[in-house]
Amino acid sequence: MDLNEYQRAALRTAAAVGTEARLLNAILGLAGETGEVAELLKKHQFHGHTLDRQRVLDELGDVLWYIALAADALDSTLEEIGQRNVAKLLRRYPMGFSEQASRERPASPDDADTR
Repeated sequence: MDLNEYQRAALRTAAAVGTEARLLNAILGLAGETGEVAELLKKHQFHGHTLDRQRVLDELGDVLWYIALAADALDSTLEEIGQRNVAKLLRRYPMGFSEQASRERPASPDDADTR
């Protein structure tokens, strides 16, 4: 299954609401689901829990679902988002990531604070 096939299949379970509500649901859902992933890792790292790989994968699936919903609300696809991200990473690290390259990388418009 490619990313766009996933997006089409996943969106079959999305509520039929307006675009703005869909985007808000997606962004708030992303915050909640990434929090759940972080909580699993925190409990593993600091509370002595075994890291439940299957549960982390399930939560990451929920993160992907909300990303698919956000993309749809923005009239985009997961493939387009992936392509844009790879292009941005290639601009930032044309020779691949390294700590030195990160320290030496000039600030770019991608990093601009838009607040």
